Amino acid sequence: MTVLAIDQGTSGTKALVVDPADGVVAVAEVPVTPVHLPGGGVEQDPEQLLASVLEAGRRAVDQAGGRPLRAVALANQGETVLAWDRRTGRPLSQAVVWQDRRSEALCAERADAKEWVARRTGLVLDPYFSAPKMTWLRENVTRDGVVTTTDTWLVHQLTGAFVTDASTASRSLLLGIDAVDWDPELTALFGLDGEELPRIVACDETVGTTDAFGGQRLPLAGLIVDQQAALFAEGCLTPGTAKCTYGTGAFLLAHTGDTALRSASGLTSSVAWRARGGTPYCVDGQVYTAASAVRWLQDLGFVADAADLDQVAASDAAGVLCIPALAGLAAPWWRPDATASLTGMTLSTRREHLVTAVLQGIAAQVAEVTGLVAADLGAPLTRLRADGGLTRCATLMQAQADLARMPVDVYSSPHATALGAAAMARLAIEPGLTLEQAVPEWTPGTTYEPRWSEDRAQDFRARWLAAVDATAPPRPAGGTV
Repeated sequence: MTVLAIDQGTSGTKALVVDPADGVVAVAEVPVTPVHLPGGGVEQDPEQLLASVLEAGRRAVDQAGGRPLRAVALANQGETVLAWDRRTGRPLSQAVVWQDRRSEALCAERADAKEWVARRTGLVLDPYFSAPKMTWLRENVTRDGVVTTTDTWLVHQLTGAFVTDASTASRSLLLGIDAVDWDPELTALFGLDGEELPRIVACDETVGTTDAFGGQRLPLAGLIVDQQAALFAEGCLTPGTAKCTYGTGAFLLAHTGDTALRSASGLTSSVAWRARGGTPYCVDGQVYTAASAVRWLQDLGFVADAADLDQVAASDAAGVLCIPALAGLAAPWWRPDATASLTGMTLSTRREHLVTAVLQGIAAQVAEVTGLVAADLGAPLTRLRADGGLTRCATLMQAQADLARMPVDVYSSPHATALGAAAMARLAIEPGLTLEQAVPEWTPGTTYEPRWSEDRAQDFRARWLAAVDATAPPRPAGGTV
């Protein structure tokens, strides 16, 4: 069953035509441009998002040379929101991106409820998630129309349906994590009671049809949030299996089975997916800056392109430590006010040392998350699966294996998110297919084994954590976590 799978992301939209027998037969990518504003604002033009979905999808279909399609799948950013007119479909605001921090004050005002929110949602009371941004839009931009995540708007544009999938809904701070349904007490907490919220659907559900990608009218199915799509594609179907996606940020997810864990370590719990009548959960930790930190290096002229990282990076950072908190620190610190730092520099420090320090800083944050995931699971992770554009950087992947003290298996395709959505669409169209059958078997493109000694890794992590403590300012009274 051939599927057009669309991955609508922060910096671009990717479309694949995927055939179970032949694999990926067409790929098209269209960039999108987030706008960074004073005060922590990050916005996107909704019309640009829609145009990128249509263009990427149509280009991929054209490249596939008339191959018959059976369905369209859509993976989405997760926590990016906008206001829009449900009658006309017209946007009433810019899309407020998951990185946007302008709702920090709204979270601080609700800080007394943070423990209750964590128990009810599995999440942390933080602007990263959808509800605070939805409230910010209502208080600062418009009270007209509906306010939803971008997937709901895109699906409405394609099919007329008003839906979101269970995994995306679980990233909102409005969903009761155990019931997997909108919670009226949570909507009231954020001043969103009375809002019309979309119907929550399974990831393997057909939600409508669309002819937006050619003359053929196709079912739209396989709706899923991007990180969970990658978790599915990489075959993390049993408790304790974990992956990390290295994109704009780095996102580590571990399957936890049929129970939504309440993290004791500052991580978050979400729905992994809802499919075949089951709702497994995952625990996850977020690193806000990964590829975005590399783009920062490019802007400074330290590297011309991400492909040059291994050529530029030094074999050792020569004592330089980087806390790449260019957009704050996420799990487990949840410090939106934290800023980046470079320490340990001398007159002999060169750009290659700074590049290596940034890459090691990304890996160090992920390594801290792996330890906390293990604590929540009650058992250590034994391997880490990895995907995303930065997995092409051997320096970063080797640092990850060294600091996390485990093998890192790099996914053999650069398209994990889109492939996960395609697999969910196959489940929707082929009723007899199992989860295991929907996920193609894969072997790692590359495996990185730890080279550092345990003592060296522990010494680095201790010095790096001390640098975090020195960098992050004292937490304001009434902080969100």
